[in-house]
Amino acid sequence: MKVTTLAALGLAITISCKAQMKASKPAPFPAFDTEAHRGGRALMPENTIAAMLNAVDLGVTTLEMDTHITKDGKVVLSHDDGFNPLFALTPDGHEISKADAEKYGLYQMNYVDIARFDVGSKFYEKFPQQKKMKANVPLLSAVIDSVQAHLKATGKPQVFYNIETKSKPANDGKLNPDPDTFVKLLMEVIEAKKITPYVIIQSFDKRTLQVLHKKYPEVRTSYLLDGKSSTLAADLTDLGFVPFAYSPAYKLVTAQMVADCHAKDIKIIPWTVNTVPEISALKALGVDGVISDKPDLF
Repeated sequence: MKVTTLAALGLAITISCKAQMKASKPAPFPAFDTEAHRGGRALMPENTIAAMLNAVDLGVTTLEMDTHITKDGKVVLSHDDGFNPLFALTPDGHEISKADAEKYGLYQMNYVDIARFDVGSKFYEKFPQQKKMKANVPLLSAVIDSVQAHLKATGKPQVFYNIETKSKPANDGKLNPDPDTFVKLLMEVIEAKKITPYVIIQSFDKRTLQVLHKKYPEVRTSYLLDGKSSTLAADLTDLGFVPFAYSPAYKLVTAQMVADCHAKDIKIIPWTVNTVPEISALKALGVDGVISDKPDLF
């Protein structure tokens, strides 16, 4: 009886493990990936729930977003490590000076305090067509819940989440946690929300990608490259493994770069492309997708 019970238990564990592996297997990626940069910040306040839902309604295949960690270990959406004076207001609606902005580091604040700031009402000169509304820095968990509920309610196809870890070695312990902690907190949210098959983690900080590759090899990664000239070979050597995607500044893209990526079965998804002619030119070169502030162009 005990042997039979143990055997049954072993079978159950095996089935459970296989089910979990199947559930976490990456979903088929779009033939051409259209990504809303920060949710489409030319149209809506960046990295907000409203922006993400608007991008879903516009039909993008992927929601691109940035994440930071708060003092109390919450994962939030924000490109900046604090509140950007160009579009953020204090809880009482006052402007934030550049000097005062340094007082509001997200990693030095608890989420309950961060959530009181307004990042959607102030006119943003860089994107004059952006719709204005009161909005706060959201939790990643709340963004996922809102998007998944919206997809279910509208019957729209499942989107991917391209999530950037905003960290730098020089900022460890000051503006961001160490890479292991960052990845742990991020993956706890992703796994709890059961969206792992639809996630790509991107970063300029190779360290977080290296942690992911080691501890969560099933998760797709994308290596972000800034405007500096580089080569795929040198970047892969620096990274130490072959990522799912290579994401350079779009002006760096050449036909040879595209060919080199495809020869290694790497997707190439440049950023940030904000005109129809540039999108068309990149598609002609054979890129696998583009990231744009203007998802309505797609």
